[in-house]
Amino acid sequence: MLKVLFIASECTPFAKTGGLGDVVESLPIALRERKIDARVIIPKYNNIPAEYKKEMIHKRTFTVPVAWRQEYGGLEVLKHEGITYYFLDNEKYFKRDGLYGYFDEAERFAYFCRGVLECLPYLDFKPDILHCHDWHTGLIPLFLKAFYQEQPFYQNIKTVFTIHNLKYQGVFPMEILGDLLGLDDSYRGDEGIEFYGKVNCMKAGIVYADKVTTVSETYAEEIKTVYFGENLDGILRKQEGKLQGILNGIDCQKYNPETDPHIYVKYRHSLVKKDENKVKLQEDLHLPVKDVPVLAMVSRLTRQKGLDLLLHILEELLTLDVQLVVLGTGEHNYEQALREAAERHPQKMKAYFMFNEALAHKIYAGSDLYLMPSLFEPCGLSQLIALRYGALPIVRETGGLKDTIISYNEQTGVGNGFSFTNFNAHDFLHTIKRALDFYHNRKPLWNKLFKNALKANFSWTSSAQKYIKLYEDLLTGQKEGNISTNTGFRLFKKG
Repeated sequence: MLKVLFIASECTPFAKTGGLGDVVESLPIALRERKIDARVIIPKYNNIPAEYKKEMIHKRTFTVPVAWRQEYGGLEVLKHEGITYYFLDNEKYFKRDGLYGYFDEAERFAYFCRGVLECLPYLDFKPDILHCHDWHTGLIPLFLKAFYQEQPFYQNIKTVFTIHNLKYQGVFPMEILGDLLGLDDSYRGDEGIEFYGKVNCMKAGIVYADKVTTVSETYAEEIKTVYFGENLDGILRKQEGKLQGILNGIDCQKYNPETDPHIYVKYRHSLVKKDENKVKLQEDLHLPVKDVPVLAMVSRLTRQKGLDLLLHILEELLTLDVQLVVLGTGEHNYEQALREAAERHPQKMKAYFMFNEALAHKIYAGSDLYLMPSLFEPCGLSQLIALRYGALPIVRETGGLKDTIISYNEQTGVGNGFSFTNFNAHDFLHTIKRALDFYHNRKPLWNKLFKNALKANFSWTSSAQKYIKLYEDLLTGQKEGNISTNTGFRLFKKG
């Protein structure tokens, strides 16, 4: 049986700040269903709910080298819903509030990367593949080659590094190279981990992993350009032979309006029952109960998510016959602007600045249109969840949004949402108005769009198979690419 260890800084339901946690939870489940022994390791954060902590079993104590330091390492294990989870315990680094944002971030995650490699011999399985996620684990492929490849246990272990969001790279002063990473100057330079005179953990993952993936085919192309490349586009072009885009999926059991315990009325293909959810949502949020389109956004409130476009059109949007519900946390200026708008328009807009899973599900089930005008979007999960609940996404054509949302074509009847191309507020508003026209004036077509949305299948089925093929090809020494001729990728044949 193929053995894969997922290594990440977060995983639902233990620790989560965004979509990364959802992927690290749901992809191993999908792989397990396909007879892959997929397991997960994350830090043992202070914030992990007590119900999980009390079930953890202490497996081993060991030491972790952080350059010249020797730090405590504790390995704990928990079986949850058929998956084995490991937790790396060190209170000095992880017994804190929250997951990120500390002054010693470089040391915390250098420790985590070394600690994972040190604990491998103490697991009750030997992974064939180390599947690393985002910059927090980017040092693992480098450390494996620098410190462990001569040891018999570690030989033949392959590494996959997945970029979930290229914007966040883990860039630190060059002084950490020797002092925290224990590496010499041979790892500097363009071929190593140097990045404008600093150390870049994301670059380490890209350069030293055996295979690099990202979370949609379009994003894999975009990040090789100057506009989306976040100053790593040159490295990504150089490494494009091992770069592959594989679209994220969602857990269709978790997001299923037929069985969802969080929503008001369970449904699948019934627009009438979806409307009942809308009425209940309006009542709960103290919005007027009437037949108007409810627009929703459940999101981090950041520039990446297109908040500038929303704020630019907000006053004009709220003159229309609509209601708007926003749920999320993020940058203070966006929260403040949305709060003030909601106060000015209490009969048309509600904004909640928190993370609330149950409310999020109610909003997906109770909304008609879902807004996602992102500046860039590696994959995006929210638009896929919206489709599951029959809320039609309005998206900008970028990254995974371009790969998953087909703008409705009245001639062919094909489409599962609405989209616009340029990062432009007027184009966004025009697209919203087009969607509202279908809602208000063309009910038969709206019913068709609702059904189109529900037909969309973005489970992990197809993507899990692509990951399995990638793993198997790595282990057999074969190269492959899932790239069609119109993407600009080079095609690698088995041979």
